[in-house]
Amino acid sequence: MTAATVSRPVHVGVSGGSVSTGTGTLLRFMLRRDRIRFPAWTLGLTLLMTYFATALDTLVQSPEDLEGLTAFSGSPAGALFGGPGFGFDDLTLERFLAGQYGLYVAIGAGLMGLLTVVRHTRTEERSGRAELIRANVVGRHAQLTAALTLTAAMAILVALLIGATLTGRGFDAAGSMLFGASVGAVALAFAGIAAVTVQMSEYPRAASGMAGAALGAAFVLRGLGDMATVQGSGPSWLSWLSPIGWSQQTAAYVHNRWWPLAISLTFAAATATTAYVLSARRDFGAGLVPSRPGSPRAATWLAGPFALAFRLHRASLIGWSAALLVAGLAYGSFTQPLLDGFENAPEDLLAVMGGSEDLLDGYLGMMGLTMALAVGVYVVLAVQTLRAEETEGRTEPVLATSVSRTVWLGSHVAVAALGVPWLLLVGGLGVGLGASVSTGEAGLIGDVLLGHVAHTPAVWLILAATAFLYAAVPRLLPAIWVVVGYGLIAGYFAPILDIPAAALRLSPFEHVGDYPLEDISGVAVVMLTLLVGVLLQAAVIVFRRRDLGTGT
Repeated sequence: MTAATVSRPVHVGVSGGSVSTGTGTLLRFMLRRDRIRFPAWTLGLTLLMTYFATALDTLVQSPEDLEGLTAFSGSPAGALFGGPGFGFDDLTLERFLAGQYGLYVAIGAGLMGLLTVVRHTRTEERSGRAELIRANVVGRHAQLTAALTLTAAMAILVALLIGATLTGRGFDAAGSMLFGASVGAVALAFAGIAAVTVQMSEYPRAASGMAGAALGAAFVLRGLGDMATVQGSGPSWLSWLSPIGWSQQTAAYVHNRWWPLAISLTFAAATATTAYVLSARRDFGAGLVPSRPGSPRAATWLAGPFALAFRLHRASLIGWSAALLVAGLAYGSFTQPLLDGFENAPEDLLAVMGGSEDLLDGYLGMMGLTMALAVGVYVVLAVQTLRAEETEGRTEPVLATSVSRTVWLGSHVAVAALGVPWLLLVGGLGVGLGASVSTGEAGLIGDVLLGHVAHTPAVWLILAATAFLYAAVPRLLPAIWVVVGYGLIAGYFAPILDIPAAALRLSPFEHVGDYPLEDISGVAVVMLTLLVGVLLQAAVIVFRRRDLGTGT
């Protein structure tokens, strides 16, 4: 929706001064603006679930195959990366699908909810478009109401599509619809959280970051609680502090409990209500947490494009560093209990963790991949910062000075690139410290750090590909999430889904090696680094030739 579009008078057909006046008109605007994003999110999550179901249906050909899956899914590792494993003592295909892979569809739904709300509220205020809209006959809460309504429509559609798709495959209809509803409930819960965070900060990135941190915390709390549940000891109640955990407690295809979704809906309603109250207490365009006034004099080292890029990315780097350190400590501390839970697992499932002889190294290698995927998310968001700088009109004043396009783009990419090994090092330090305390082997720290940092070229490749998309076709920038998602599927589920070796090589994370389980491939490091250089050079060339755009 461009400024030219919203500058025309909006005839809402509603009289009076209601705070929700114009909601319907704004909702139509949002639907038009999201005419691509709406089906991309809803159909994408449905297709992801369909892929999991199809792959498992191909893999599981006999009851013996299901018995093999039980050992993994009922272990602490299965709980960490899947869920509490309801009904795994009498495992069926649909129970395994919902209990092990439903988590990742739910995370996607959470991202859908929070990003949609931020996009249509705080981003609109920051860009100035919301001010033009508010100059018409539009109530104070119309923008937020329309954004939440749109998100609710997306959540309901995702729930219905997933439920109908699984029912069509012959799964239990009641369980399928409940599972779809549990995915939609996660979207609603995090839409409510985002509705609150957009009131706190005047910057869209900060609002998204706070909501994303809540999603990450929900994942960690759920994982720790579910691992404790499987082990029969520990703080299993942590799962009940997570919106993701509430959806998993429905136990689709097992107990078919609808009542945990009431917690999700109550939470979504409570956070939305809080957002309305907070919205009435702040000035338009401002956040409840005021921006600190800067120093009247800038330090000498700030007088340059690289320093500007660092300032823009600094808060994100600090937040990611803290989050990865805490997550690493949490997952590392469960190393020994996880190893104990895998003692009698079958060989085909031990392959997920690297084989029975190298179970410890396999788990630590998997943690390295996990942190690399997380840092991959960071670099994508970092490049999206460039898109925001351009569309919000802050890039042109910088380029009007002596700063060239090459230097401007290169400065931002350089800051993100330097952040990659730093974040991997911080995450590896957390895992290494936690694992060494859990197992009593202090020597693990060095191996874990090396294994984490070794993924740097793979994450750089994600960064370079994202930068090239931004430079060439910025509207296609969201397509890079497919690469990150495929890396997750290939890295975690290749042994179970029997993904061909040729398909595995399409993932950037499958070449360097998961040290300490596998040796680090020097050839892969060199080749990936060269490919990164080529992509970045191409990005610079393309960016110099295209026009700057201010539209979304």
